[in-house]
Amino acid sequence: MRILVLGSTGYLGGHVVERLRALTGAQVLGGGRSADADHRVDLATARPEQLAKTLASAAPDTVVNCAGATGGDPVTLAEVNARGPAVLCAALRDAAPAARLVHLGSAAEYGPGVPGTPDTETAPTSPVGPYGATKLAGTAAVTASGLDAVVLRIGNPVGPGAPAGGLPGRVAALLRAAGRDPRAVLRLGDLSAHRDFVDVRDVARAVERAATAPGPLPPVLNIGGGAAVPVREMVHGLARHAGFIGRIEESVDGSAGPAGPAGSARSARVSWQCSDITAAADALGWRPEHTLDDALAALWEGGGTP
Repeated sequence: MRILVLGSTGYLGGHVVERLRALTGAQVLGGGRSADADHRVDLATARPEQLAKTLASAAPDTVVNCAGATGGDPVTLAEVNARGPAVLCAALRDAAPAARLVHLGSAAEYGPGVPGTPDTETAPTSPVGPYGATKLAGTAAVTASGLDAVVLRIGNPVGPGAPAGGLPGRVAALLRAAGRDPRAVLRLGDLSAHRDFVDVRDVARAVERAATAPGPLPPVLNIGGGAAVPVREMVHGLARHAGFIGRIEESVDGSAGPAGPAGSARSARVSWQCSDITAAADALGWRPEHTLDDALAALWEGGGTP
């Protein structure tokens, strides 16, 4: 089985590649902008006919698209998260129409949740910013492609190697800098929002199940921890693993320090988010194996963040 993983050197992509390479009989190829990639692919700029040639050369049975942008200006987000999947689907229809496509979407596509009511895959989608909107556009391109495709809508991934661009990795970096100084103060934004955290290793296992499952799959499957957890609980849990003995201060007026995005406009507008993961259990036999505490321990023990 030949599996091409796009975005193979990113946070999610790296864990997915590691998991897939453990499959018996699998040949896993990396695709991306890195010079080390088996196939150079930039979904933000590639033309469909150009990408089709690359796909024909790779001859994949399955393509996993982990490429995506979580930050940057709206144009960058649109190029990677919306245009990228559309170009990929067009190229697959020409070069490898029988290949399965596993595309990583985001729970941010749902937008504000209703406290106490986890979002199913048929819940209304109303993203509040460019990131969620562009990820939703990418999902629309995949589900309308006519390919053997599934979108995995990922919750808030956390675990070993979490990048400093996201809150868990950023807080870990601040905790490493603070060390055991009892006078240290971590000034963060408002941590009252609830999020659905999922261990990145469980995400990789869900991708493996989706890549190898027989027969067609539902167009969209939620992959999350299945619980709404206060962001504050995540931060304090990580601080416990770090042995932090300083003070954590929250700001609710937007005057936060280096981890201020915890209190960003999106957090204020999306105060509660949780995914119903029943469909993934039914279609893939998948449920998370790691707790949030497992993920935080692995993040801390894994050393510095990329």
